[in-house]
Amino acid sequence: MTGFTHRFRRWYGEGPLQLLVLLGSFALAGYAGVRLLDGDWLLIAVWFVGAALVHDLLFVPAYALADRALRAAAGGRRNRREWINFVRVPAFLSGLLLLVWFPLIAGQVERYESSTGLPAGDFLVRWLVVTALLFAGSALCRVLQTRRRARNERPPVVH
Repeated sequence: MTGFTHRFRRWYGEGPLQLLVLLGSFALAGYAGVRLLDGDWLLIAVWFVGAALVHDLLFVPAYALADRALRAAAGGRRNRREWINFVRVPAFLSGLLLLVWFPLIAGQVERYESSTGLPAGDFLVRWLVVTALLFAGSALCRVLQTRRRARNERPPVVH
C-alpha cells in the first residue's frame, strides 16, 4: 500500500476507489433526480413523501408482525437461525414483486394491453409461478446446506 493510500484510508476509512464510486453514484442519482423533477415536480414530491409515509406507517409494522409470527412459528433459537432466512428472502422478493407490479397482477390496467398487445391477466399466474420458484429454490438451498453440514459433521472413517 502506498503512503498516499495509507494516509487516505486512515483519514477517510476506505480506499480512494470507494470514494470515487460513491461520488459517481451520487452524481448519477442527482442527474436522475433533476430529470425526474423536470416535469410536475410538486406531484412527484408529494408522491415520494406519500410513499415514504405509507412505507413507514403501514408496511414496516406489517413486516415486523410477519417476522414476529415467523419467529414464533420457528420455535427454538437454534432451529430459528437455521431456516428462518430461507423463508424471509423469497417472501420479501415475492412481496416486492407484488408491490411493484400490483396493478398488472390485479388486472386493473387496460392501457397495458393496448400498448403492448399482451393480456394483463397473465401477470397473476406469472407472479404465482415466480413466487413458487423462489420458495422452491430457497428450499433447495436449505436442503443442500443441511446435507453439506451433515457431511462435514460426520466422524471420519477409520480403517
